[in-house]
Amino acid sequence: MPRKLKNIELNRLTVDEFKNASKLPICVVLDNVRSMLNVGSVFRTSDAFRIEQLLLCGITATPPHRDITKSAIGAEQAVDWKHFSSTVEAVNDLKSKGYVILAIEQTENSIMIDQYDFSRNNKCALVLGNEVEGVSDEVIALCDDVIEIPQLGTKHSLNISVCAGVVIWEAAKPYMHA
Repeated sequence: MPRKLKNIELNRLTVDEFKNASKLPICVVLDNVRSMLNVGSVFRTSDAFRIEQLLLCGITATPPHRDITKSAIGAEQAVDWKHFSSTVEAVNDLKSKGYVILAIEQTENSIMIDQYDFSRNNKCALVLGNEVEGVSDEVIALCDDVIEIPQLGTKHSLNISVCAGVVIWEAAKPYMHA
């Protein structure tokens, strides 16, 4: 029977070591996300994959806040983040820095995530939308591609924190196997 590893055996980075470590060239953009628990969960996933930066846009809450910390469990102290008053502003800033902008949404010409070649991007930004409205049409119009996660059940979408985990994992794979 496999033995569960103790935390000390996991050799995790300290916050200072994380800050100084090389990052994957992936940014995550939250487009008016309402739930602070979702924001905290995205911080935690961003920490797990050592993404470059998390951009919190519009009404998306920013640290410090008890409800973000509740699900981030301290990841909000390690992951670099910035707030933009609008997602359009954040996307335009990323475009000027050479990022490929990918909306995670269901559109007419969206590409199923298992069909998208993340390895073709030198650096990418993943835009995740509001829990009810999704990624705004104005932001989708600025994106290079739209990625969709196939779903087989009765619901039309995944919770944003679950969606972030799936998409960040897929975007990180080319760097993890290099």
